[in-house]
Amino acid sequence: MSVEAFEDHSPDMDITFIKEDIRHVVPHDNDPIVISLFTAGRMVHRVLVDQGRSADVMFWSTFEKLQLSLDQLRPYRGCLYGFAGDQVEVRGYIELRTTFTDGVASRTERIRYLVVNAPSAYNILLGRPTLNRIRVVPSTRHMKVKLPSVEGVVPL
Repeated sequence: MSVEAFEDHSPDMDITFIKEDIRHVVPHDNDPIVISLFTAGRMVHRVLVDQGRSADVMFWSTFEKLQLSLDQLRPYRGCLYGFAGDQVEVRGYIELRTTFTDGVASRTERIRYLVVNAPSAYNILLGRPTLNRIRVVPSTRHMKVKLPSVEGVVPL
């Protein structure tokens, strides 16, 4: 086990959701929050904001589609378990600069993704490590997240 310290350079600001934030939301029945982000030089869609996940996960199929080098993959000795309690094969981890942007404001952070070999409808799962560190505020009612940046709040 290791402990990492990250300096938080994000501005301390209030983040709120307003009626306008829900204007383009199609009525839904408990749908998950899914966003897009920019990493490894490409836009990645189908990124699940998963507050129940204790790791940031990239699936092997995404790793391959991003044409990342195996040299960038670092060994990972821990175990990861899926929803049903079954062990998931972890190929290693990779740290990538990842940008969250709405086209106006943006925020770029280094994120350590566990690369796993498992099927998924998503490309990446953003879990509590990143969500808490960069102060993401999710709203399932509004089907979006907001996070602080130097330019203000980045709504996704």
